[in-house]
Order: sequence, then structure tokens, then C-alpha cells
Amino acid sequence: MSNCNETNLEKSSAEKAKEKWDKYFMNTYAQMPVVIDKGEGATVVDVDGKKYIDFTSGYGASSLGYNNEKLVKALQEQVSKITHVSNLFFSQSIIDAGEKLIKASKMSKVFFINSGSEATELAMKIARKYSSQKYGENRGTILSLRDSFHGRTMMALMATGVDKYHKYFYPLPEGFKYTEKNNIEDFKKVLEDKSICAVLMEPIQGEGGVHVLEEDYLKEVIKICHDKDILVIFDEVQCGIGRSGKLFAYNHYNLQPDILAIAKGIGAGIPVSGVLTNEKTSSVLKPGDHGSTFGGNILAMTAVSVVLDEIEAPGFYEEVEAKGKYIMNYIKNLNSEKVVEVRGKGLMIGVELNINASDIIDKCVEDGVLFVKTGENVIRMLPPLVITYDEINKGLEVLKKYL
Repeated sequence: MSNCNETNLEKSSAEKAKEKWDKYFMNTYAQMPVVIDKGEGATVVDVDGKKYIDFTSGYGASSLGYNNEKLVKALQEQVSKITHVSNLFFSQSIIDAGEKLIKASKMSKVFFINSGSEATELAMKIARKYSSQKYGENRGTILSLRDSFHGRTMMALMATGVDKYHKYFYPLPEGFKYTEKNNIEDFKKVLEDKSICAVLMEPIQGEGGVHVLEEDYLKEVIKICHDKDILVIFDEVQCGIGRSGKLFAYNHYNLQPDILAIAKGIGAGIPVSGVLTNEKTSSVLKPGDHGSTFGGNILAMTAVSVVLDEIEAPGFYEEVEAKGKYIMNYIKNLNSEKVVEVRGKGLMIGVELNINASDIIDKCVEDGVLFVKTGENVIRMLPPLVITYDEINKGLEVLKKYL
């Protein structure tokens, strides 16, 4: 018995955590060998006290970093009062969050839910009901882009324009088509299918490799859709909420969708998402058409209000843009033979390599810097929007060693 205990003591915290994970959890993630315990700003600390500069922020969810003073205080105050009420009743917290979001976005109405997948799925439901009521049952196809990613539920999965995500989950939901990004001729050709009711797009494709859609392409798509009364849905689950250096990525081009899906950064680490509609689509849903037990949860709404107060402060977006340009220029100026391209907007950056990105990321983890990859060869950077230049420089110095 003593030998068994001695063997267990010799194992690292990460090894022991992995053993328990393998024992109790489904095998759906490939974790890094880090057991995170706490954080401050854009730096996290593991259970053994080792610090890591975090360029991942939970895939962009922890927009205000860790231990944000205003967020912590607001959540503590709300927890001491009440944490949840049914949507059968009103709550001042949800009203305040909704008012702030609508005024900032210049959209018309909002519905709060819990995750990005739920948001994109609801956006598609709204589009299909709008079209069904106006044109009948045979106009419900959703058109999305190749290399897109829209979530893990069955409808969101089918809207994702990557075939590998569809494998095994048969029978698959019907009513989806795909077109090549930034290819307006292909878009026009697919639109010959008269069953299409909506186009779903990420202005910046995250999982697809951090590809920014071209301004001329977006404007032409919206013009064509407006002429044909095809709804435009923007999925800003990852690229929205200040991530690009604007409230939404489409704000860079002075555009406005019919329906908008948001999540991740809007809750600063608290699970929350939302669907926003313009005047044209704001009255589509009626009582009973949709609902969510936890949608508009009071803790989540408290976080939403804090996030909007923080990112709408004067100079915040400009600071995000400046930091993003600083990071991209730093990497470009390395003139590394391993770097194929650096792209992105604001603090949503992709570094495409001519080698497997894991080779670099694994070494950076050992040196106390966290990155995430997308595909096989792209390092994706989604640091907290409040990351400091000191943290940026320390992280980039480590990355430089291996590029």
C-alpha cells in the first residue's frame, strides 16, 4: 500500500489530473498538460504555481481577462441577492443588459441564450420562419461558406462548411448548401437554387484559419440578398464583442445584418449568448416559438453589462486594434522561414506555418505561453482584450525562439 502512495506522490499535478479525466470524462478534448488554478489579467497560474501568459482566453471567451475587479465585484453582489429567475418574470439585470446591447449594436431586439451553437441555431430558426410565412414551405435552405464553423448542435453542425464535422452523425438535417468564401461568382451560381432563405457568414472565420472576408465580397453579398429578400445572418460568436477592434467585425465595413449571433466574449467567461434582429426580423418569433430555461440568467446578464461598460469606454477599441497590429508586425518582421502568412484583425490573429503548429505550441507551453491552433498549421491568437504590452512582449519573445 505504501509503495502505491509513493508512486502516486511522484506523479505531477498534470499527470494526476489526466488520470482522473480519463477515468470520469468522455474523450472529446486533447488537453495541454496544464492544470490552471487562477489568473490575473492575461496571465494564468497552474496548481503548482507556474505562470503562463494566455493567448487563448478560452477561445476568446475571457474577454476581460482574469480576476477583473469590476466583474468580480458585480458578480459577488449579484450572487448575494439571487442567481436565477424564470423568464416568466421580469428582471432588472436582463433589462439593463439588453438595453445596453441594443443601443451599442443599433439592432432592434435581442434574445439571450447560453452558447454559440444555440445562437446560430436560433438565428436559422428565425430566418426559416420569416421565409416560410412570406414564401411558403419550400424556401428554407441555409447557405453558408466553406471552411466555416457554426457550432456543435445538429443544425449548427450542418451549417458548418467542413465535411469532416458531418461524418458519423447520420441522418443529417436537410436544407443546407455551401459556397466558396470571397467568390462572388460561385455565390451567384448557388443562388440559382430558389429555396435559399438566408446566408450565414462569419466576417472573420476562426476555426477556418482566421480568414477575414473581403469587404467588396461582403457588400456585394448583402446587396444581392437585399434585392432577393434573402436574410443575412452574421455569426460573430468569436469575432464579435471588441475582438476585431470594433464592437462587431462587420462594423469595419459599415454593414448591418438582418440577424446577428453572438457569444463568447460577451460574458467574459460566464456562459451566455444572444441573437439580435433588425427591424425586419424583430417580430418573427411569437410566444411559444422559442424559449430557454437559463437564457438571460441573472449572473450572465450581470457579466454582459460589465463587459459592455468596459469595451464601450473611450479608446478601448483603438487599443485593441493597436495591440493587434503590434503583434502582427512583430511576427512579420521576424522574417521567419517557418511563417507563411500572418492575418487577422484586432486581437484575432492567425499565424500560418509551413510546419505543424503543435510543434511550436507545445514548446511555448513549456516556456509559459499558451497558444491554440486551428487546422494543422495555424497558430491562433485570441488573448484577453485587456492583455498588456508587457505580457504581449514576454509571450512574443518565447514565440520568437521557436519561429
